[in-house]
Amino acid sequence: MIALIQSGKTLSLRQKIVLTAKLSFPAIMAQLSSILMQYIDAAMVGRLGADDSAAVGLVSTSLWLFWGLCSAATVGFSVQVAHRVGASDYSTARAVLRQGIVASTCFGIIMAVIGMAISPFLPYWLGGEGYVASKSTVYFFVFVAALPILTLNYLGCAILRASGNMKVPGGLNIIMCVLDVIFNYFLIFPGRSISIFGADIYVPGAGLGVLGAAFGTVAAECVCAAAVMYYLCRREKGMCISGSRCDYPVNNSWRNFIPTKRVLSNALKVSAPMTLEHGVICGAQIMVTIIVAPLGVAAIAANSFAVTAEALCYMPGYGIGDAATTLTGQSYGAGRKDLAKSFGYITVCSGMVIMTLMGVIMWIAAPVLMDLFTPVKEIAHLGSHALRIEAWAEPMFAASIVAYGAMIGVGDTILPAIMNFGSIWLVRIPLAAILAPTMGLAGVWTAMCIELTFRGAIFLWRLVKGSWLKHGLKTEAIEEIAPPQPDPYV
Repeated sequence: MIALIQSGKTLSLRQKIVLTAKLSFPAIMAQLSSILMQYIDAAMVGRLGADDSAAVGLVSTSLWLFWGLCSAATVGFSVQVAHRVGASDYSTARAVLRQGIVASTCFGIIMAVIGMAISPFLPYWLGGEGYVASKSTVYFFVFVAALPILTLNYLGCAILRASGNMKVPGGLNIIMCVLDVIFNYFLIFPGRSISIFGADIYVPGAGLGVLGAAFGTVAAECVCAAAVMYYLCRREKGMCISGSRCDYPVNNSWRNFIPTKRVLSNALKVSAPMTLEHGVICGAQIMVTIIVAPLGVAAIAANSFAVTAEALCYMPGYGIGDAATTLTGQSYGAGRKDLAKSFGYITVCSGMVIMTLMGVIMWIAAPVLMDLFTPVKEIAHLGSHALRIEAWAEPMFAASIVAYGAMIGVGDTILPAIMNFGSIWLVRIPLAAILAPTMGLAGVWTAMCIELTFRGAIFLWRLVKGSWLKHGLKTEAIEEIAPPQPDPYV
């Protein structure tokens, strides 16, 4: 069905909906596995006590900042791949892949060095102290040290999705979730005896606590990164740059891996606004953490657990947003702006319907979700109340997520980035600062609910207006550099 986009043939409404569903389902499953990993980490660490939970929660938004910056840096390359695949120009798509590998790795190394340098001081900047701060430092350091590998994971999954392959990233993310459970089980808790059918069996364990949670998750993500890059570079038809699956001439001269001005310029046009936007938004989330910190350890832990629990609700939105990026990107690359606009409408409506249902489920199941994370009643009560406030914003949150994905697909990121960080800094942060002293954690989440509703409204307005299709990325074919030929007289 993706070939219909490339061929210029007309797609019926039914075909568009079916194609959207086929691309969205694997992407949603990939998001689900990612969210389950967060649930697993939070639930396992939550069993260690409130202090360990607070140690993870204190730096969680800072980790999202670093992860998000690395992920955003890869989008500029995946969008170019989507455009060239839509235009059936696989040679240029492979050239972008080669250059993206080098550029993304370098960016990941830079971010890792910065993160490791600030890790001893960050928890104290965020208001942590004593045992909580020391555990936060170790947890943060392990994650940022692995950023170069994690960035390649983001790049590989993004380019596979951009080329229309949602199943492999989704499957690998499920495998990563399973590995995370296994690694965490043996690394977080000490050795212990368990009873199976009346027989006592000793299960070894490292007993590393918070550090074990970090090592377990990083190890699972590294395995996934190796697998996705292997599949992309050696198995993905049309995109592979090595191996027997390549039924075309392969030119892996080292010069073809050096980022060119054209590819970097296009990547920066897409990724730079997204990277800046993500940095500003995560800065705002860190500000929210600072606002929450004076409310006490219970509020910090409850806020962290509620943020993790809410992810289950908006996970379908990000999955459909990934599908929207692929569909609008390939349609735009094929020169079919009307089709791109149509896919924008279909994906946004789908996201709003599904996330509305998820919001209802979250409102009903909020106490049960929080009980999964912590046995501490005060933390569970605060968190479930926050989730029920947030549930009312899910339909409009979906509109902002999926519409943003559709706009990324064509390469329009500057104004959407401004809309995102403007909304959170001008609406959420001031409201949270005003409401927190009197309403506590509920005030912070009320501010979040109001801001997400506002953000969804402005994204819907821009989607319907259609101006996003006029600010897309312009890409051209790239010729590979031939390897130097040996001198026949030498």
